[in-house]
Amino acid sequence: MSKVYIHELIDVIGHNRGRYVHHMTANWCPEARVERNQLCLGVWATLGSTGRWPEVVNMWELDGWDGLAANFAQETAGGRDQDPTLAEWWATAASLRRGGVDRIVVPTPWTRPVEELCAAGVRGEVYAHELFTVAPGTSGDLLDAVGEVARPLVAALGVEVVGAYEVAMADRSEAIVIWALPDWATWVAYERSWEPGGALQPWADALPGLGARWRRFLMVDSPLSPLRIGRQPEVADRRPLDEIG
Repeated sequence: MSKVYIHELIDVIGHNRGRYVHHMTANWCPEARVERNQLCLGVWATLGSTGRWPEVVNMWELDGWDGLAANFAQETAGGRDQDPTLAEWWATAASLRRGGVDRIVVPTPWTRPVEELCAAGVRGEVYAHELFTVAPGTSGDLLDAVGEVARPLVAALGVEVVGAYEVAMADRSEAIVIWALPDWATWVAYERSWEPGGALQPWADALPGLGARWRRFLMVDSPLSPLRIGRQPEVADRRPLDEIG
């Protein structure tokens, strides 16, 4: 079954990022899996020197558009604006974050779902998150080029793709690609490969022809992010938030 994802950029309040990611993984994922058939692809902290801070990136995997609709229906049933069973959870979450920006994204056919990624042992010491913008209607062409040109070149550097996604509910002008880099030395090699004459020169040359603009920031796994622990977070992983720094 094809998947659909919720991609979230969350603004965290002050020094609460550790508490927030625990609340999001241990305190939300078990219920979401049972009640909404929603799996966590990842909960990452943005490396502030490369992007916004303090920020958390969440991605949630659902069984296609029908699964997403069922999720929304549970949230809004009876005209409510919030599932009452989550009132306490939301109240705590609201004290740790100030807001954010969400996108619905659709994966390429070659993007593996989270359970396959975990089974294959895909994990990064650091992750590169790339957001591409192109002319309206052409994000599919950009993602085709990611699969045909970028993916084999990047793989030769020892980097695995977590996934490539088209932003839905928009004008097909945005795409997101996430790479898992096994160590910091590989990240350095990846960055240097973008330099003129580097290993990614064919990909760099292809991007202007696609009308693409892009930016990259780095992320690191939260302690209970599925790619880090190889499974979905469970109730047994829970700890009091006041014990988390």
